[in-house]
Amino acid sequence: MNKHELIDLMTGVKSSKKTYYTELKKTVDQLKKKNMQLEIMNDITKNMNMEIDIQEILRNVIEKLKQLITFDDSHFVILYEEEPALLHICPNGHCDLEMDPKNLLHPFQEFSSALKEKQPIQVEVNQLPNFPEKDRLLSLEIESLLLVPLYGKSKKIGIWTFGRKKKKTWHEDELEFLEQLSNQLALTLENAQLYKEVLHSKQEWEDTFKAVEDMIIVFDHKGTVYQSNDSARGFSDLVPLIEKSRNLIHDTFSCNKPGFQEILLQHDTILEMHAYPIQNKEHQVYGVIAYYKNVTERRQMEVQLLHAGKLGAIGEMAAGIAHELNSPLTAILGNSQILLRKTPQDNPDYMLLDDIKICGDRCRQIVKSLLTFSRQDEYRFHYYSINEAIHQVLNLLKYQLGKKQISLHLSLQEDLPFIKGSQPQIEQIIINLLLNAKDALDESAQTEKLISITTYSENKFMVVQVTDNGTGIEQERLPFIFHPFHTTKDREKGTGLGLSVSLGIAKDHGGKIDVLSTPGHGSTFFLRLPLLTEEERG
Repeated sequence: MNKHELIDLMTGVKSSKKTYYTELKKTVDQLKKKNMQLEIMNDITKNMNMEIDIQEILRNVIEKLKQLITFDDSHFVILYEEEPALLHICPNGHCDLEMDPKNLLHPFQEFSSALKEKQPIQVEVNQLPNFPEKDRLLSLEIESLLLVPLYGKSKKIGIWTFGRKKKKTWHEDELEFLEQLSNQLALTLENAQLYKEVLHSKQEWEDTFKAVEDMIIVFDHKGTVYQSNDSARGFSDLVPLIEKSRNLIHDTFSCNKPGFQEILLQHDTILEMHAYPIQNKEHQVYGVIAYYKNVTERRQMEVQLLHAGKLGAIGEMAAGIAHELNSPLTAILGNSQILLRKTPQDNPDYMLLDDIKICGDRCRQIVKSLLTFSRQDEYRFHYYSINEAIHQVLNLLKYQLGKKQISLHLSLQEDLPFIKGSQPQIEQIIINLLLNAKDALDESAQTEKLISITTYSENKFMVVQVTDNGTGIEQERLPFIFHPFHTTKDREKGTGLGLSVSLGIAKDHGGKIDVLSTPGHGSTFFLRLPLLTEEERG
């Protein structure tokens, strides 16, 4: 084998046709071109299933493609809701992947044909219909335009265009490579759009998840908290809440069915819990979504409405009973008083008549309480001094309290402003509080019986504080002491209406009554009445 044959065998080049170096350079150029094609294809393919920067990929592809194929302009026309929208212009424009419905192009026949035929089409720019892009192309002296369709797996993406200043025929190998490249690029663009939609949906879901005011907690298959929204993370009793949710979470996993329960936490907080299983494609439960709604205020309102309804019905009944009793009571008391005056005290009948009068007086007091409870008495509001009202009450009760050897301690703030309301009604509250304190002291074993009355201002309220060292009230009975006909006294001593009436009067004045009590040590009642605002004083 001679020298030339050996060279031909090693290089694959017939040295007899052309010089060795010319043929070798041609082969090397082809290899470089092929390598560049593979590099471009690889740049697109390797990023198809990654979080990609499409703008950067397009820039790299265009830059490398210019080394392989001659063109003077390139741009992408992406379909936006079936209408063509200019997406990207190269090499002098900017990459902008945000669809702009204002930048829509009117479709022309060649555009539609390229998409329909799914193959490249070459057109002359000056023969195209008038549209904004045509003016731009003509200003760049672009004469011919190659339209390469972009098709993804499931839909058509758009058109990739290549412009040349001179009418130059595209080689078959160039068209073949551009078709291959456009197919890969279309898949990448489709994936990018899908990825963007997924990110958008994820962000929308997360924003909604965070914005929900009610608590949402996601548990995994182990019952561990996987995710929670801001409301849940900020909940003060989150740990005991999760503990009380475990049974329902476990049942939801086991039964693969939604569940519901009510959860009672400290401070009488009531939560409604709904649990929903999360399934995969095989209908296997891999998580549970727990939705918690705080219904404490709603339940309290329902109780208040129910209570108000009951009070209304009781009030109507009480008013009717009171009016029916007034007439016979008047006769009983009147006749008993006449007979008492005519009967000597040493007469055996005197004691019986006195009992009739005492029972009649008690019945009259009950009737008066019933009328007050039913709100039949008219409230007339005026300005008055709370300290003066207390002194007037003490003038009425001084004898009763002194008879029981009860010491009074007064601590009345002197500079208290006048308040607006019905003084007789407020005095009725103070009378009820003092009489309750007296009855509590009657049953007490205390050697020194004491009632303290204090007045002061606190925030926006005038406070009347009545404290005794009597028997006190059991903690379990405290929530019920303001209910009508509920009493801690013997039935012959109390009607069970005093505190209920007092609370109603206080609320009608915009105030309230609170109580602190320790069995065996006494009770303290707080009557809070609103102070006048500066505008009201003015």
